[in-house]
Amino acid sequence: MKEYLIIGLGSMGKRRVRCLLHLGVPCEAVIGMDRREDRRKEAQEKYGIRTAEKEEEIDFSGIEAVIVSLPPDRHYLGAQVAFRHKKPVFTEASVMLEDMRKIREGNTEDVFVAPSCTLLFHPALKKIRELVNGGAYGKVCNFSYHSGQYLPDWHPWENVKDFYVSNRQTGGAREIVPFELTWITALFGYPRQIKGYYRKTRDVGCDIEDSYVCALDYEDMVGSLLVDVVGRNGARNLLINLEDAQIQWRWDRRVIEVYEAETGAWKYIEVDEELHEKGYNENIGENMYIEELGAFLAGIENREAFPNTVEKDMAVLGLLEAVEGSDGWQPGDIGREAP
Repeated sequence: MKEYLIIGLGSMGKRRVRCLLHLGVPCEAVIGMDRREDRRKEAQEKYGIRTAEKEEEIDFSGIEAVIVSLPPDRHYLGAQVAFRHKKPVFTEASVMLEDMRKIREGNTEDVFVAPSCTLLFHPALKKIRELVNGGAYGKVCNFSYHSGQYLPDWHPWENVKDFYVSNRQTGGAREIVPFELTWITALFGYPRQIKGYYRKTRDVGCDIEDSYVCALDYEDMVGSLLVDVVGRNGARNLLINLEDAQIQWRWDRRVIEVYEAETGAWKYIEVDEELHEKGYNENIGENMYIEELGAFLAGIENREAFPNTVEKDMAVLGLLEAVEGSDGWQPGDIGREAP
């Protein structure tokens, strides 16, 4: 029986347990590793999986793959476990460029590494990619995208100071910038230049920058990205202007709207209903996470089956650093010294 090790049994770790179960992996084939006894007990009771506190308790001879669901600043530690035992590894969304460099350099055995790219599997964004790449509406002229959430709503069951989003390096807004840029660069390509600003605009329960605004220059087109964790109503709003159409999408509506210049009329494309887990924003479906992990399992046999790579992830994280580097220095800037 193929077994799967999930390192970290917090919110995302439990989600990855559910993903594996949805993909047909039996609960007895899933092992969750976490140093917190309460999380191990919860996972055992909710999903019937086996758990362990330490790496030394795991028999890796039967492990097919490792899934790292630790906080972003600990992904490298989880990847090292996989490298030590030469096992394929999936890591959650990253925000630490230096740690991704360590993962690349530490992968001396050429172990398959799959960095998360969740939104590439969102049903609406997959359809929009088809519309844009299909060529029927001409080239893209510009796009604007707003991704907003309210940080205290991420984990209503705990204080924001009790998990990684309150750390300035892994802060909620900072983390979401590359999370969104991953699908944006997959659709529009990498910009030749990116600039922006990031600020703390209100108190969200911790001392982090809560808003990032980015301008992307593609030479023959432009785009804008606004990410915040102060919006009291979660939002993902996208508008794309093409030569012969306009595409609009809001994640709280199960429809993509397309204005076709040739007919002078709107076309409405319904988006499939998704599974929803109780306790999360009703617009955050489980399907994209399930499909993503399914692509990782397929990638174990054929790496081309998984659309993201360490190199692509590093390029996106480089864009985040470019945004922060383009802003004027201010006290407390992440990873930079005063001029």
